[in-house]
Amino acid sequence: MSIWSLVADTARAMVGQPSYRAYVDHMAAHHPDAPVMTEAQFFRDRQQARYGGRGGGRCC
Repeated sequence: MSIWSLVADTARAMVGQPSYRAYVDHMAAHHPDAPVMTEAQFFRDRQQARYGGRGGGRCC
């Protein structure tokens, strides 16, 4: 892992953006037979979980 990857991962963690790489590693280790979301699917899933689904979820 390069220093820039580490800096980017740290910045994402600071703003609450989950790591796709950590998700893929977790799925491989704990759920090897389950399908793995694409990075775009993962991003949408995490956004929906954080901000709500239909109806314009509220953060506050």
